[in-house]
Amino acid sequence: MSQPILDDGLVTGNVYDKYGTRNPIARWMVGGFLDAFRDLAQSSGADRALEAGCGEGRLSLELARLGMRVRASDVSPKIIDIARRTVAAESAGDEVATAIELEVRSLFELTPARDAAPLVVCCEVLEHVDEPERALDVLASLASPHLLVSVPREPLWRVLNMARGRYLRDFGNTPGHVQHWSRRGFLDLLERRVEVVAVRSPLPWTMALCRTQGDGA
Repeated sequence: MSQPILDDGLVTGNVYDKYGTRNPIARWMVGGFLDAFRDLAQSSGADRALEAGCGEGRLSLELARLGMRVRASDVSPKIIDIARRTVAAESAGDEVATAIELEVRSLFELTPARDAAPLVVCCEVLEHVDEPERALDVLASLASPHLLVSVPREPLWRVLNMARGRYLRDFGNTPGHVQHWSRRGFLDLLERRVEVVAVRSPLPWTMALCRTQGDGA
C-alpha cells in the first residue's frame, strides 16, 4: 500500500504513485490526464512555463518535452530532491533536464517580478491549500496570460477511492486533501478571478486552461 510522503509533518507529493502504477485502469486514467494536460499546455502557445507545486516533477518533464523552458517549485525540500532525481533519470541521454530549473519555494512566495510566465501550471495543488482563493490570486498575478490548473473531481474522486478499498475511515478522502470541488464548483471558483477558455474532464479530474489580463512576461 502506498504511504504519504511527509515533510515536517505535512503530506507532500503524491500519496499514490499514479505515474508508476501497473494497474491497467489507473494507467488508463493517468493517460487521459496527461493527454488533456499536453493538449491544453500546447494550445497556450507558450515557450516557457512556471509550475507551482511541482511535486515529483512529472508535469515539468511533460512541459519540457513540449519544447518549453520550465521553472518549477515546491514548498517541500524532500519533494524537490525527489523531483531532481526523477528529472535526471527520465531525461538521461537527452537535453530535457537542462530545460528544467527546480527550487524550494512556497506558492505564496512567488512574485510577478521574478516568476511571471506565459504559462503558469498548478495541478493537483489547490485541494491541499487552506486558502485556495488567496492561492488563485497569486497564480493569476503570475500568469501572463495563461494559467493551467487541475483538481480532483468530487465526489467521484472519493467514490473511486472507496471502490478500491482506500481511505474508508475518511469516506475515500485522500490524505492531505482539505478542499473538495465538483466540476461546476471549481469552475465557479476560477471564474471569479480569471477567464476560463477551455475545460477538460479526464476521469476523475477537472482541468482548465484560463487566461488573465496580464501584461506579458
